[in-house]
Amino acid sequence: MSRAYPQELRDRVLAAYDRGMKTKAIAELFLVSPAWARRIKQRRRQTGRTTALPMGGITVVKINMNRLRELLEQQPDATTVELHRRLNIDCSISAVDMALRRMGWSFKKRRFMLPSRTGRTSQSNVSSGSRIKPPMTADG
Repeated sequence: MSRAYPQELRDRVLAAYDRGMKTKAIAELFLVSPAWARRIKQRRRQTGRTTALPMGGITVVKINMNRLRELLEQQPDATTVELHRRLNIDCSISAVDMALRRMGWSFKKRRFMLPSRTGRTSQSNVSSGSRIKPPMTADG
């Protein structure tokens, strides 16, 4: 995963702007993109901030984890859509899925399952994906 540029580089780019250097020259000198250099300058002008913005995903969880845990205890095999409906809150289905993953739940199928009790569904002498030839008649 990518990381933010070091603060020392940010400070040197801003110092170059303060000395009157142009964006293209700064980008070539410090081996950064002109767009990044402009954004650093713009962010300092608009907000006064010179540090990197926080990186990472969503930190706000709209879902009551205790309520979700109760629903899972009642029906552990419920789908994400069913849980979303039962929670009855204004969030997306993917938010429920992310909350489940935070709790350590996943819907991955078990690797080793017992064979089907209904038996084979295709003929054993036919390879996968091939057509079944009709039986030969006396006519040829």
